[in-house]
Amino acid sequence: MAVNINAGSIRPGMVIMYNKQLCRVMSMETVKPGKGGAYAQVKMRNIIQGNQQEVRFRTEEKVERAVLEQTDMEYLYEDASGYCFMNVETYEQMFMSKDALGDAVDYLTPNTKVRIEFHDGAPIGVELPRVVELKIVKTEPMMKTATITNQNKPATLETGKVINVPPFVGEGEVVRVDTAEGRYLERAK
Repeated sequence: MAVNINAGSIRPGMVIMYNKQLCRVMSMETVKPGKGGAYAQVKMRNIIQGNQQEVRFRTEEKVERAVLEQTDMEYLYEDASGYCFMNVETYEQMFMSKDALGDAVDYLTPNTKVRIEFHDGAPIGVELPRVVELKIVKTEPMMKTATITNQNKPATLETGKVINVPPFVGEGEVVRVDTAEGRYLERAK
């Protein structure tokens, strides 16, 4: 099931059908040249194959937007079968592979609430909360001159992801991380 929209209405994060393939829009820029009509320069990733491509659409051109079913789920654990999620309403469990989850695995800890997107009954992606709290398991100790230079330092989170944090943040602390940009926001309160 799909809905037709103007190419000028495409936004990052949308899932569209292009050449009979599901593609997630990564970025979209409207270009208005001095001569001729405006067009949308769209960068998208094929959900099944994983390859990226850039496509140019006329802004008035119709594009098929895929309608996805979204289900609230809770991440439970990882094992040889993959990453296990539980439907918060029916308590049914399902597994997703690391490839299907992509970069989302860097932010998943047990009991994290997420929204799984389905197309024709098959899971195709996960929508993370905008901000997650993760514990720092490894980072350099604070240096006395660090407050003068104010340079960030790398820190490894409990999921294995490495982010840059201010010099005053130490091991064992819980920090808030922006999942869209993968950056440190603040210490958790």
